[in-house]
Amino acid sequence: MNKIGACAALTQAGCYLFGFALLVTSMNPGSAEEWTSVQKLEFILDRTMLFQIWNIVIYVVFGIALVALTAVLHRLLDRPDSIWMSIASPFGFIWAGLVIASGMIASVGLSAATEQYASNPEQAAKLWSTLGVIQNGLGGGVEVAGGVWVLLISLGSMRRGGGFPVWLNGLGLIVALAGILTVVPALTGLGAVFGLTQIVWFLAVAAVLFRWRDQALTTHS
Repeated sequence: MNKIGACAALTQAGCYLFGFALLVTSMNPGSAEEWTSVQKLEFILDRTMLFQIWNIVIYVVFGIALVALTAVLHRLLDRPDSIWMSIASPFGFIWAGLVIASGMIASVGLSAATEQYASNPEQAAKLWSTLGVIQNGLGGGVEVAGGVWVLLISLGSMRRGGGFPVWLNGLGLIVALAGILTVVPALTGLGAVFGLTQIVWFLAVAAVLFRWRDQALTTHS
């Protein structure tokens, strides 16, 4: 069971790395502040296949791996005398649903915008812009669900009788804070901090899970 969780965590870290790599290379429009909504859509349409692959990896694959990791961590960290994981796990599944839904909206939305672009580029751009707002609301711009999940896991892990190492719990609190604060409009930029620090968190979780056999974790500092 631990190996399943470790592989899921590695997959999620890989999804993040893949997503960030494309964002700074092939999916980077450069100075696009002066672009019209039509030009922004055309940039995506010129890279339709790449965008769809990117979208599937960072949303769908990530969401599926998140379900697996949430289930494994619940089995490992849950205790009869603690309610933390009973609250944390639903947030993990909710986050997975939001992320997958966000990816599906972008995928289907791009197909619809592509069809409409042939006859009405302006209307297609408006459709794409509207779908972008919905996608960001679900899982692309606000990371509250993910932040709360990591927060509750970290707090639950601090309980008496076992859990992640102290340093990993501390890292989890930093990741959680960055994610939760994205709910503040002026702090949405922390989404990048959440993603980058969570890469480290996922890798650390994978390393810890690989070290133990299929049994409850024991506290290590």
